[in-house]
Amino acid sequence: MRLTVGQAVVRFLANQWTERDGVERRAIAGCLGIFGHGNVAGLGQALLQAQRTGEADLPYRLARNEQAMVHTAAGFARMTNRLSAYACTASIGPGSTNMLTGAALATVNRLPVLLLPSDVFATRAASPVLQELEDPGGYDVSVNDAFRPLSRFFDRVWRPEQLPSALLGAMRVLTDPAETGAVTLCLPQDLQAEAYDFPDDLFGRRVWHIARPVAEPAFVERAAAVLQNAQRPLIVAGGGVIYSEASDELDRFARATGIPVADTQAGKGALSWDHPNSVGGVGSTGTPVANRLAREADVIIGVGTRYSDFTTASRTAFQHPDVQFVNINVAGFDAAKQSAHPIVADARSGLSALLTALDGRQFPGDHAAEVGAWQATVDRAYHLGHGPLPAQTEVIGAVNEACGARDVVVQAAGSLPGDLQMLWRARDPKQYHVEYGYSCMGFEIAGALGIKLADPSREVFAMVGDGSYLMMAQEIVTAVAEGIKLIIVLIQNHGFASIGALSESLGSQRFGTSYRYRSADGDYDGAHLPVDLAANAESLGAHVIRCRTIADLADGLKRAREADRLTVLHIETDPLAPVPSSDSWWDVPVPQTSSLESTREAHVAYEKAKRLQRPYL
Repeated sequence: MRLTVGQAVVRFLANQWTERDGVERRAIAGCLGIFGHGNVAGLGQALLQAQRTGEADLPYRLARNEQAMVHTAAGFARMTNRLSAYACTASIGPGSTNMLTGAALATVNRLPVLLLPSDVFATRAASPVLQELEDPGGYDVSVNDAFRPLSRFFDRVWRPEQLPSALLGAMRVLTDPAETGAVTLCLPQDLQAEAYDFPDDLFGRRVWHIARPVAEPAFVERAAAVLQNAQRPLIVAGGGVIYSEASDELDRFARATGIPVADTQAGKGALSWDHPNSVGGVGSTGTPVANRLAREADVIIGVGTRYSDFTTASRTAFQHPDVQFVNINVAGFDAAKQSAHPIVADARSGLSALLTALDGRQFPGDHAAEVGAWQATVDRAYHLGHGPLPAQTEVIGAVNEACGARDVVVQAAGSLPGDLQMLWRARDPKQYHVEYGYSCMGFEIAGALGIKLADPSREVFAMVGDGSYLMMAQEIVTAVAEGIKLIIVLIQNHGFASIGALSESLGSQRFGTSYRYRSADGDYDGAHLPVDLAANAESLGAHVIRCRTIADLADGLKRAREADRLTVLHIETDPLAPVPSSDSWWDVPVPQTSSLESTREAHVAYEKAKRLQRPYL
């Protein structure tokens, strides 16, 4: 079949499917893109031709920011449990390199996204072309080589003959739950328009089976022997539980054994917050209940977690002198962490195998009263009555109470992820979507768009602070253009609340974290800047509701649910309002010497906390 490379890419992607447990889905649901001179006549023409003729079913959606469209693709992939993905195309130079941050986010979070950055001329006939970086060390180097360390698969297609192997290699990684992440195929701009006789078989319907790897029996036996001798085990449920749709199996395992279940940011919602075995988030932003159990646990069962520093409280969370780890993970790399007894398997099949091997072993729990007391603390934080500006915990409470069981909250950066992991009451495995692998400011609105594309039946609440909003709000325009309803809760506290609090705790006195005028003495300690973010959102096409109180917000959330269009609820909060303690720690180094007394005091506290770090070799 004679097609251009761009047309061949579109036709191939439109015929890729995934299958798991007998259910088939589109592997590539569509293509997000921004056209420039590098791709307008290549992939742009191919997408137009597909749309006009119906020869390939690959819907195109116009994004407004290249980084944001990769975030949209990541949100979509996570919402579909990594069973479906979006492609993203951008022009040469800055258009493509704008996608680098999105690529990093996808790979860190193990989320499949397909990136199609345009590249320099393959023929070099016109070199150096506009926006080409000339490297005197090699003519085959371009700015797109920056994608190499950020991608789980990277290829540059110099000739049409190379396209089939590149496409098949890309799909192999996109559909591998252990290897997935950003997949990058660089397409030189002249090559995209070049015609070639491709084999017809390349464009046939192809179904990629998503396996559920089963555990090696010997590894299960060893892990079970460790647990048989345990006295105080604790389960840490990560995102792998949700991606493998293993919540029912985790519920069965927890009830049968009596082992309490803590969750990570990616694993929140794996069990409902009111499940008798649920003890909430663990680690630096976890609950005091989960962190007390973590300190005392002699065996940690990590299910689908990669043990980030927040989960392990920078390796201070697990303090039992003889603590051992049993890890169930589809990726051998993660299963082996913490010198664990690894079970390399899908979370569902791994939990089932381990439960069978435990042969009825049960562990008495002592956390019920403690959990009840903690939930009373959450209730107080949700209804604090703080003034004159409300507390952020009250905003979270209002949103949580407005959410139905199937609705989704989206967040990524600032102080909100910590408060949310500690306080949010998730009732569904897909309700809590906090991107905390890369914790990328600006993810919230773009990610919410991808989530809504994946499941239009759910209301999607994007909670975003003024810092993140100012970095990336453009996809409001995309959502408006596409007629996609989102509910955006825009919290304005005139600065970076999270880093402000961290700065103060480290003896740096909130330096450089406020949105204020620069005063005569050179510091940013003048009056608040006259920035009207509500007006900005309105100018982008959003319906805006300005809220002064929590009662206003609760009423606004009700109106937003009833509306049929994107709505932004704007509210100012007090960044100094109190938040319950997690009884945990996070390792952020403090200068070893300083002329500031506040810094010296912070370093003393830092050294004291650091003594509890353990290598888990």
